[in-house]
Amino acid sequence: MKARALPALIAALLSATQTQAEGLMNVYERAVSHDSQLAAARASREASKAAVTQSRATLLPQVTAFGETSRNNRNDIEPTLDSYQAGIRLTQPLFRASSWFSFQASQTLDSRAQAQLSLAQQQLMLDVAERYIAVLRAEDELDTAHAQEAALQKQWQQAKERYDVGLVATTEVEEARAGYDDSKSQRIAAQSQLDIAKQELAQIAGRYYDDLHRLSSDFPIAKPEPANPNAWKKQATQQNWDIKVAELALEATREEVSVARSQHLPTLDLSAEVIRGSSEGAASDFGIGGGTFTSSQTDRRVTLSLEMPLFESGATVGAVNEARSEAERAKWDLQTRRRSVRLEAGSLYRRITTNIESLRAQRQTLVSRRSALDATRAGYEVGTRNIVEVLDAEQNYYVALRDYANARYDYVLNTLRLKQTAGTLSPQDLAGLDRWLSATAPGIERLARQVTREEQENSGD
Repeated sequence: MKARALPALIAALLSATQTQAEGLMNVYERAVSHDSQLAAARASREASKAAVTQSRATLLPQVTAFGETSRNNRNDIEPTLDSYQAGIRLTQPLFRASSWFSFQASQTLDSRAQAQLSLAQQQLMLDVAERYIAVLRAEDELDTAHAQEAALQKQWQQAKERYDVGLVATTEVEEARAGYDDSKSQRIAAQSQLDIAKQELAQIAGRYYDDLHRLSSDFPIAKPEPANPNAWKKQATQQNWDIKVAELALEATREEVSVARSQHLPTLDLSAEVIRGSSEGAASDFGIGGGTFTSSQTDRRVTLSLEMPLFESGATVGAVNEARSEAERAKWDLQTRRRSVRLEAGSLYRRITTNIESLRAQRQTLVSRRSALDATRAGYEVGTRNIVEVLDAEQNYYVALRDYANARYDYVLNTLRLKQTAGTLSPQDLAGLDRWLSATAPGIERLARQVTREEQENSGD
């Protein structure tokens, strides 16, 4: 008997392991290694580093080895002569303004690629948090829909029983049935939304999560620090990665203007070479006896090469005008981003303070709606309330329940969005949130009962 029970026990343990709820940091760590946009930003950063190496090379010495052979056989009268030549040449650019400005531009573009990578990292953190919270919202919506459906089904059954004994008219039964049918459609829609939310999370994390940790009921609600919207606007203007990307893009386009202008300037190169040459021919052809005639020599040469562009058919002027236009576009793009970031920082700060005030009001609303529902149900039992009033009270209660749950999630996400706008969002922020997520955190209905109990205790004090 025990031997037969062992495989079933192992299977149960494996099943429990596979369906274990996941926390936010576990999902984020998987997303870091899976997200294609972050991988693309990393590849772009590596490419920009390679571009810096290439542009630097145009300023450094170049060493080349060369060799050639030739045969001089003009006619039957002149002697045949074979020539061989080999050497090493060192070239050092002394003045190449375009190469120097191109090198500076490549360094700026490398810094821009690093800023874009930081922006992609922050965006991934926010995307993971938003999709994680979207699943929690959908779970709460589905739990609420299930509870509402069960309550309205019970209300419908009660109306039928009262109709059977002649206490209510058939219209009350139909009203209750309509409310129950509507709750079923809401539950179906909630289930569909949960499936979609889980698929969207799987898309970014590379894995489907059937169960996630929920937000604890004692999650702290506090104003952002510093508690000043202007301070957040200033910080965002200075540290926002989107602005930094635009600033570096503007700097790079200005350096490209210098690159284009430098095409008018002369170039100066220094080269040094050592050439070893030899010639061979029949000695009789040169009148010096038989055998082979051989001559060799070594040349050492140092050269300064100056080139001055005189006429390029307007190519340089066109390149300068194009670069100037790109710089002008980048300047206005930077101004647009600064304005939008300042506005976003201020708006998010106000949204968070609104979320806090709404949460306080919605806690009391939830308690009031619950009390009103209980009173309406009791009135229906004794015949002082009708079924429509009960259905309205049910609907109002569950709307308050959804609003309270959504306000908590809005506060969490707006806090993360404000930090991203300010350029300070980091994995530590996700880890801090993850500490308030738990597999044992209450579901939406248990949370509502806990809130009701706390508010009643506070009002009693």
